[in-house]
Amino acid sequence: MAHPRSRARRRTLATTTTLTAVLLFTPTPAWADDDPSAPPGSSTTSPPPEVDSNSPGLKLADGATLAPAKVLDIKSVVEDLGGEERREDTNTDVKFALQAEVLFPKDSAKLNPEANARIEAIADEAKAQKATDVRVFGFTDNLGSYAHGKKLSKDRAEAVHDRLATFLGPQVTYSVRGYSEDYPIADNGSEEGRKKNRRVEVSFPRGT
Repeated sequence: MAHPRSRARRRTLATTTTLTAVLLFTPTPAWADDDPSAPPGSSTTSPPPEVDSNSPGLKLADGATLAPAKVLDIKSVVEDLGGEERREDTNTDVKFALQAEVLFPKDSAKLNPEANARIEAIADEAKAQKATDVRVFGFTDNLGSYAHGKKLSKDRAEAVHDRLATFLGPQVTYSVRGYSEDYPIADNGSEEGRKKNRRVEVSFPRGT
């Protein structure tokens, strides 16, 4: 028969062995909040799901036909670094927007000497597109009265039209209008936005 002291000693050893095992296999905590695996705000995307091309949901029902193909109206916009000139191309039209500052002195409708080259370049593009209908529209920002902006924008559009006509000749029909502060393309709450809104736009249909 085992001595009581020996049984107590064995129980102590067993307890010690159990504690040692628990300490050895306790997982190390992950400090995700203090040391993230990715920078805060990072996002990851999953790969696109695989699509079964033979899925019944992708097949036309019996007797069904595809709709006629159509060309989407895609717009291309190119703006120079200073924002002084902007070109928009769609399937049907070409449009140039010139900031007033590069064409006219402040609050004036008299063309700067530098404006000639810019207007001639637009005329060359109109010739390349064989344009016979050209629209010349003037715009201002929202400073000053609407009536003043209406007159100034129309006078500026007229000045650009007159110069274009010297390059394009009499075979072109023009629409010339001034819109004052209507139809802004930027926020009038900042000078940068107002500068973009003070502009003359020249547009014409794209050649076939």
